[in-house]
Amino acid sequence: MRAVVQRVRSASVHVADETIATIGPGLAVLLGVAADDRPEDGERVAAKVLALRIFDDGRGRLDRTLKDSGGSVLVIPQFTLYGDVRHGRRPDFTAAAPPELGRRLFEAFCGVLRGADAAVAQGRFGADMRIELEADGPVTLVLSTDGWAQADLGRRA
Repeated sequence: MRAVVQRVRSASVHVADETIATIGPGLAVLLGVAADDRPEDGERVAAKVLALRIFDDGRGRLDRTLKDSGGSVLVIPQFTLYGDVRHGRRPDFTAAAPPELGRRLFEAFCGVLRGADAAVAQGRFGADMRIELEADGPVTLVLSTDGWAQADLGRRA
C-alpha cells in the first residue's frame, strides 16, 4: 500500500460537475493499493497517518497530530501510485490491486480512520476525479508498505 500524505489548508474532489467531497484544514491522502496488500497493511498505514506529528504546535515545531489539530482527512483512491515506469514510457499497472480488492481495502482504510474518530471525506473509487487542494507548508510524505513484510512488524505507528 502506498500513501502520499499532504498537509492542506483545504481540499476537494469533483466528479463531472459535482463536488463530492471537501475538507478544510487537515490531510489529503492519495491511497494506492497493491495486488498483494492485506487488510493489516491498511490498518498500519492508517495508524501511521493518524500518528504523524506534522502540524504546528504554535511554537514553530511540527508536534501535533491530525486529531490534535482538529483537522479532517480527504482520502482519494489512486491506483496509479503503483504505475511502474522503469521500462518504457507507458506505465505498467500490474502491481496495482484488481478493482474489487482495491475498493475493499480503500473502504477498510477509511473505516480505520473513522473508527479513530477522524473526520473523513472520500474520493470516488473508479471515477475520473478532479482534485483541488491548497497545500499547507508544503508538508508532503510518502508512506509505503513495500518491504514491511521483511521489516520489524512488531513496531507500531
